[in-house]
Parts: sequence; structure tokens; C-alpha cells
Amino acid sequence: MREGSHPDVAARVSFEEFYVKDYQAVVGLAYALSGSRWLAEDLAQEAFLAAHRNWPRVSAYEQPGAWVRRVVANLSVSAFRRRVVEAKALVQLGLGERHRLPELPPDDAEFWEALRSLPRRQSQVVALHYLEDLPVAEVAAILDMAPGTVKKHLFDGRRELARRLGTEEDET
Repeated sequence: MREGSHPDVAARVSFEEFYVKDYQAVVGLAYALSGSRWLAEDLAQEAFLAAHRNWPRVSAYEQPGAWVRRVVANLSVSAFRRRVVEAKALVQLGLGERHRLPELPPDDAEFWEALRSLPRRQSQVVALHYLEDLPVAEVAAILDMAPGTVKKHLFDGRRELARRLGTEEDET
């Protein structure tokens, strides 16, 4: 969506409201993809900082949350990230409190480790679809790919997870 073109309800939401609403889910996605609580928070902060810097443009998108999730998915590809002092300051000054990270059940640690070992796009698609309970169309929009490609990554990812975890996948 071009800047200035028919802004919707999301364009009227302040950055602070957007941040409060989406922060925990974005950190949860980053944690599922990175496996590190510290890195997950850092990735989310970097993504929200980018959104803050470009808020007039990002807020005009139909789904600014999809944009932030795409940034997190792309940032999670690299294991080495530098700290962004401005992002930490934004989190601390913007809300004045730290949010609890979403808990991934400890009995699912093997699953999340297997998920992170999948090819990058498969792990991103599976995490967005199951962790955030997003439909294929939203996952496609977030990752800027065709819905058919998302379905293929879901199919391949589930099959590979089932193989790695030694379980049979339903073929229904």
C-alpha cells in the first residue's frame, strides 16, 4: 500500500497502542524462531524500532503487525545480531515496564528445537501458522509469499517435523 493511499483503522492507531498490542506475540515468534529469549527480545525490539522510525508509512499499511513480523522473520535468519541501544531505550522509555516473555511449554522443547532446525522459510511458516494461529493468507502476507507457497512450506515442514520427532502425521 502506498503512503497516503486510503488509510484504514490501523493508520489511526498510535505507535504506542500498536506496540502494547503486538509486542508479546512478536517476541514469541522471535523466540520460536531463534530459541533464545535474549535474542528474541532483541529481534523484536529491532523490528519495533524500525516500525517506529517509519511509523507514518508503516501505520498506513493494512496490517502493520504483518510488517513487523516479516522484519522479525528476516532478522531471525542471522544468528549474530548486534545490540541496538536505541531499541532497548524505546522499550524501557516507551512503556516503562518489561513484559513477560510468552512461555513455550518445557515439554515441547524437542519440538521447538526441531522447528528451528528446519529450513528458514519452513520454520517461519510453521511458527506463524501454529504459534500465532494465523491462517495461510495472513502468513503469506507477513512473509510476502504466495498462499500456495505457504501451503507447500506447511506441508513439508509438518512432514519433516513428524519425521524428526518420530511421529506419524495425519494425512487428512
